Amino acid sequence: MTGTINPYLYVSHFDTRLPYPMRPIRLLPAFLGLIFLLGACAKKTVSFNSRPDVPATSLLASTDSLASTRDTTNAPSLSTAKKLTKEEERKAAEKQKESQRKSAKKKKNIFLGERIKKGYSKSGAKGRNQIIEVFYYLKVPKQPNTYAPTKWYFNPAKKRIYKDGAEQDLTKVKVLHGPYKKMQGGKVVETGFYNVGTRHLRWERLTKENILVSKVHYEQGYPRDANISYYDGGRTMIKEVIPYIDGKLEGEYVSFKPNGQLDWTGQFENGRKVGNWTKYWGFRNRRHYEYEYGESGYEPETEPVLMKEYNRNGVLIYEKDKLDKREADAKNPSLPRRN
Repeated sequence: MTGTINPYLYVSHFDTRLPYPMRPIRLLPAFLGLIFLLGACAKKTVSFNSRPDVPATSLLASTDSLASTRDTTNAPSLSTAKKLTKEEERKAAEKQKESQRKSAKKKKNIFLGERIKKGYSKSGAKGRNQIIEVFYYLKVPKQPNTYAPTKWYFNPAKKRIYKDGAEQDLTKVKVLHGPYKKMQGGKVVETGFYNVGTRHLRWERLTKENILVSKVHYEQGYPRDANISYYDGGRTMIKEVIPYIDGKLEGEYVSFKPNGQLDWTGQFENGRKVGNWTKYWGFRNRRHYEYEYGESGYEPETEPVLMKEYNRNGVLIYEKDKLDKREADAKNPSLPRRN
């Protein structure tokens, strides 16, 4: 071959020089040295932070490769709180649950704005026919509505629930107020609510097989569909309450005298008078006569039978087949009769 040899294509094994494209690599140390000199001459920033800068090397050195997660979690705590034992933790949890349960009970023991207390009543022999009644009564007693046909009370001395049309001594009895439940042999047979001694809202009667027998809605003692008449146009003085349920005479009947005192109380069933009907003197709601009708409204209605009679002082002067002091009472001039 003749001509000039291209130095970019061939490198003699006797020539230690590198081709031109690889020469910048030789300039790298000089370039780094220049950058270092410029950094040394640059203006240094002064920090007013009281905490000195920590070099990265010191951070790496502070990391202890021998420390484990177990060592850090079990490290001693600066807290002064005493560590509870398992038994103490269990007791603390139970105490908290009990306080929550008590606060929940306090919230529940209010019905229609009145504070109430729970009560129980048992009757009958133990077994499948024993009757248990669960009820509530007013914690702060007050008299029921004067015009209520029937008032319901609980007698703590006799441990039984009873009804009466007259006012009672509230130091001896409790006025029912709140939910009511009656059970027989462990089965619920009646449920409802009381409002200051009167039946209120929905009342249901069931069989032991949980079959609904009857359902009645009350408004402070009166059936919702009752026919109520008044002495005055302002409807403040009730004259008579005729109970209707589904268009039929059913429930408690009551009538009043113009002074607001009771005149008659009784019971209708299937459109007929049943049970005890009471005539009052017209003052202090004292009874005068008690008549007895048939037990069921599904049987032919019978003539009423006079069972008891009281004088104006509330003294029993006649009881069928047991007592008759009516003649002697009529001769007593200090006991004039009132009709």
